[in-house]
Amino acid sequence: MAEFIEMIKWEKLITATQETIYMTTISVLATFILGLSLGMLLFLTDKGNMWENKFSNTFIAAIVNVFRSIPFIILIVLLIPFTKLLLGTILGANAALPALIIGAAPFYARMVEIALREIDKGVIEASQSMGANHSQIIFKILIPESLPALISGITVTAISLVGFTAMAGVIGAGGLGHFAYLEGFQRNNPVVTLVATVAILIIVFIIQFVGDYFTKKTDKR
Repeated sequence: MAEFIEMIKWEKLITATQETIYMTTISVLATFILGLSLGMLLFLTDKGNMWENKFSNTFIAAIVNVFRSIPFIILIVLLIPFTKLLLGTILGANAALPALIIGAAPFYARMVEIALREIDKGVIEASQSMGANHSQIIFKILIPESLPALISGITVTAISLVGFTAMAGVIGAGGLGHFAYLEGFQRNNPVVTLVATVAILIIVFIIQFVGDYFTKKTDKR
């Protein structure tokens, strides 16, 4: 047992865990805002909705589909020039954020669009007949009615982002993925890799628990 404990560099593990939590938290918040905006635009500009506009809908859908389809590890490489221009470096936790956000936001946008489509159109029509303006319909009808699905969707996205941070770590973004690769794989130390994996699983379980709790809390059914 003592040997097992000595094989793990605890300070580096704690730092790596903090970096993973930091990357996940920032990217989840940004993904929620950007994904919600894109998903809302996809829904509202679609046929039969308040801001119906075929060109805008097709353009936004194309952007979402393109970035949603690119494998994350390739996206990181493609965004290296942009990341370097924006942050001046391609290493560290902050350098992973552009790729994490751009990779996850389109995925969440589609989940938002699906959640909004499930709302009974009769509720929207009733609010329009009562004189509600567009902003009132969005913030008092669409978002509240779809909130459980939105929370469930961001929970799934957050768990995916934890996995993305691990992939980003392999090319120097820091976090538990970087720790497992550098201290575990490259140094032929499977114990470190195992501990890093357990740490990632604990983060995922916590995210899932919190997401499930708030989904049930906001579900009116």
